[in-house]
Amino acid sequence: MNTSALVEHPVRSSARRPLLLAGAAVLWIVAYRVNLRWWDWVVYDVAGLDPDTRLGSAVHFFLYDTTKIALLLTGVIFVVTIARSFMSVERTRALLGGRREGVGNVVAAGLGVVTPFCSCSAVPAFIGFVAAGVPLGVTMSFLIASPLVNEIAIVMLLGLFGWKITVLYIVGGTTIAVVAGYVLGRLRLEKWVEPFVFETRLHGEPIDSSAQLTWDDRIDMGIEEVRTILLKIWPYLLVGIGLGAAIHGWVPEQWIADHATSGLWGVLVAVGLGVPLYSNAAGILPLVETLHDKGLPMGTVLAFMMSVVALSMPEMVLLRRVLKKPLIVTYVAVVATGILAIGYLFNLVL
Repeated sequence: MNTSALVEHPVRSSARRPLLLAGAAVLWIVAYRVNLRWWDWVVYDVAGLDPDTRLGSAVHFFLYDTTKIALLLTGVIFVVTIARSFMSVERTRALLGGRREGVGNVVAAGLGVVTPFCSCSAVPAFIGFVAAGVPLGVTMSFLIASPLVNEIAIVMLLGLFGWKITVLYIVGGTTIAVVAGYVLGRLRLEKWVEPFVFETRLHGEPIDSSAQLTWDDRIDMGIEEVRTILLKIWPYLLVGIGLGAAIHGWVPEQWIADHATSGLWGVLVAVGLGVPLYSNAAGILPLVETLHDKGLPMGTVLAFMMSVVALSMPEMVLLRRVLKKPLIVTYVAVVATGILAIGYLFNLVL
């Protein structure tokens, strides 16, 4: 057996990775640029559907949007995961430790946007931060920002509405996290945190796992994260785009204008519907796009989306393990109020 070939194989494989990544990037760019023309040809020329019919319009919307969103998610999640690999949870906790309210809320919200976090890690993150001495309000800013301003929502908003709406969403969501966390901190709600959280003690210095990663590790993490997220969200993605396609093809603009609430009540109803509803950005944003195309104000549909992704029932159930019911109710009320304010503001400026 040629052992030298076995030893050199990983080196050659690692050396080829930049070329493979460059080739994948070129294919991604080409696919994204020809996406619209491809489905125009497939749906209207090959399948023979009329673009002016409800069926033709709905089928084209579904296929085009599914491909566009899948491409955006694949490309940006990969890049964001590699960037996030340089910011570990241990480093985040260290940066937040000792921060006072105010500045600490701003830092926590910013870290919540760029740090890997999901609802399943809400409880251990909360315990770890509080046990490390991070104030309750600062911890809340981190917990609010992480699901609210997440990479999936950012990618999909960028593809569906452009960079201006995306920037407003990021600024608005981060502002909600900062202000809501500060308010929750000033209310002095520590008595409604389960006692065992404060009794938890961290032993030893945390190991900064991000410092031990090689570039091959980071690339593998990016590939695995793309695979994991797409497998996790594809049912929501297809259902959301399917609903959007149905509304796009069969629900006329006049019906939306006649039946959809607007003005003061529109944002309030949107948030009221969004809080108990469980979905994610992949499932809800195609519907948001369609409702906006049909005439609903941008602030109203974005408030609906924010309430869904920031206040999901599964995360509230998980947080019940460390927070008592009065604190959870207060948490939802404060965050929902912030979303309402952003919704009304967006309706005024957009």
